[in-house]
Amino acid sequence: MTGEYSHSIDAKGRLFIPAKLREELGEVCYVTLSIDHCLSVYSTSSWEAFCAKVDAKPLAESRRMRMLFANTAKCDIDAQGRVLVPQKLRDLIGLKKNVMIIGFSNHAEIWDSEEYAAMEAELLTPENISAGLAELGL
Repeated sequence: MTGEYSHSIDAKGRLFIPAKLREELGEVCYVTLSIDHCLSVYSTSSWEAFCAKVDAKPLAESRRMRMLFANTAKCDIDAQGRVLVPQKLRDLIGLKKNVMIIGFSNHAEIWDSEEYAAMEAELLTPENISAGLAELGL
């Protein structure tokens, strides 16, 4: 998934998912916490691949993921292309009305617009892009 899209969460907690991302996510998606201060949105196939990795670990290691699974919502994308982002997840991340939805490889991320703008201003430099590509061996 790629791209960045500016949208807003309505009073009922619904968020419009851009058509290009909906094509990749399908009719059902999984919204969960991220290691960064945002939410991650996975298609069913990407979520199942993630679960398979967790299931392959010994219980002593995989139980660290308990809170992630407890705070994951299986969400239907409605006919208008919206997904209901649970209040608890919005509160944990501090999502307000205005958000950025970005594609990031095998999933999308939902960021508070102000936080995303600050991160982009800090990280969108030729040096950071070069370093990231070098870490990947590219």
